Amino acid sequence: MRATVHVFLKPGVLDVQGKAVERELHGLGWSGVEHVRVGKTIEFDLAAQDKAAAESEVKAMCEKLLANTVIESYRVELA
Repeated sequence: MRATVHVFLKPGVLDVQGKAVERELHGLGWSGVEHVRVGKTIEFDLAAQDKAAAESEVKAMCEKLLANTVIESYRVELA
């Protein structure tokens, strides 16, 4: 089973990378771009066959390693 985890800073947490990207987009002429947020995507394969078990396992991975849940939120996709 393929897992994809999307991790982003929570609303209200300053996204320095996002601000830098937004500033550069404005500098390149895209002045209508606002509220840029930069995140990360993590993809991996799981041996689990049961979707519920796989989702539980990936959520545990996120809580323990893949996301800093104090300042980041995450979304899991399984295929």
